Amino acid sequence: MKMAKPLFCLFLCVFVYIFPIKESGVIANTNRQTFLSEHQLNELLSNHPSLQGAIAGVSVRSASSGKLLYTYNGDTRLTPASNMKLFTAAAALTTLGKDYTFHTDLLTDGSIKWNVLGGNLYIKGKGDPTLLPENFDQFAKELKLKGIKMISGDLIGDDSWYDQVRYSIDVPWSDEAAYYGAATSALTASPDKEYDAGTIIIEVSPNEKMNKTAKVVVRPQTSIINIINKTQTVSSDVPSNIKISRGHGNNVITIEGNIPLKASNLKERIAVWEPTKYALDLLIQSLKKQDIKILGSIKVGTTPEHAELLLSHQSMSLSELLIPFMKLSNNGHGELLIKEMGKVFKGNGSWEDGLEVEQVALTTLGIRMQEIEIRDGSGISHMNLVPANEITALLYHAKQMDWFPIFEASLPIAGNTDKMIGGTLRKRMKNVSLKDNVKAKTGTLTNVSSLSGFINANNGETFIFSILLNHLKDEASGKQIEEQIIKILANNEI
Repeated sequence: MKMAKPLFCLFLCVFVYIFPIKESGVIANTNRQTFLSEHQLNELLSNHPSLQGAIAGVSVRSASSGKLLYTYNGDTRLTPASNMKLFTAAAALTTLGKDYTFHTDLLTDGSIKWNVLGGNLYIKGKGDPTLLPENFDQFAKELKLKGIKMISGDLIGDDSWYDQVRYSIDVPWSDEAAYYGAATSALTASPDKEYDAGTIIIEVSPNEKMNKTAKVVVRPQTSIINIINKTQTVSSDVPSNIKISRGHGNNVITIEGNIPLKASNLKERIAVWEPTKYALDLLIQSLKKQDIKILGSIKVGTTPEHAELLLSHQSMSLSELLIPFMKLSNNGHGELLIKEMGKVFKGNGSWEDGLEVEQVALTTLGIRMQEIEIRDGSGISHMNLVPANEITALLYHAKQMDWFPIFEASLPIAGNTDKMIGGTLRKRMKNVSLKDNVKAKTGTLTNVSSLSGFINANNGETFIFSILLNHLKDEASGKQIEEQIIKILANNEI
């Protein structure tokens, strides 16, 4: 029996209304309450020249309901780059808590008598990435206030809070000297309040005279590095080509190339080899400033169980640490948080144990862990794999948590030029419709660009979005595509 044509059409309309049609990974729904701009997104993602031969994964949800509004390859596992930090931050807030702090202790196995510490002095690190040179100075001042003028034993740096594996599994040698690839240690130090733990800052400026080597300043000063200066100050009309490199497995830093007269200072952060010795050296310098002498040797070792606590330094809370971690996309913080979760909940400060703790935490946040491959806490690995739909799911579930205001506040804000507010988005999306209306985590690796977060659309709606772009020939083009997608979402009407 043939169905009457008008009745068949009505049946078809009802069927399509109730059961959205999926085409090429895109939710196509005849319901008016879906994106009027779907066509624009589809056209952009299907036909943009920079995406030919590349893979794009896009997911958009309602921030109020969590409903999936748009997806393009949304269930395809892609490399998220630093969008992985969204998972690390959420897991750390879930497990460690917003008020969690790191401690660094000074201990001794001796006693103080006649201004002499009769025994060894131990500095035991417990993962604090925010220790600054002034914190070591404060340690030394407080030791002096205790009447200590001499240490008869050794000065020992203890980094045993974590295991001795310094780099996550997929960090290449080429990243070893870069500030974003710094080694992980339970005892480390940062040069300034951007808290790039395990790094130093090198500033290069031209000499006042032609053909002379450039001036080099290292902050903070440390004896563990050796600078080889192969630079030359040249005429102002010659372009600068200064290159700073560090050898594999050592702290020999070579600076070479030309710098023009009257050129601006060049500043670069370089990771040190063995950050434990770096922190230990900063403490030695601080003790010297207070005229506290060490009669024994300087070495790395383990604090005995019977050692007594002399002094302790407490870091900022996790809620405060998330600002440089997320705003500045600080890789080192991500790896330390993974190891800290492993140490606190499994008794072992390793990537393996920390990642297991993270996976359990993410499961409680509704994440389908069988769809994800997590290799580290920072996103530096190309082997991390996450579907865009899981990132938007994470952001929606995070929004329901009591710690969400802290999480949200840590996200970079588009177009805000304050580095600790705009973060990695401070120079992007400065136009009126987007400035201050996009809060999102950026991500960049070779051939990868990503952006995930929240956008306040022009119609007052808030959308959760994730954009993962892989296999790009030029990741800079990915930033332009991300902005085009964001503009479409901003002007969307629902």
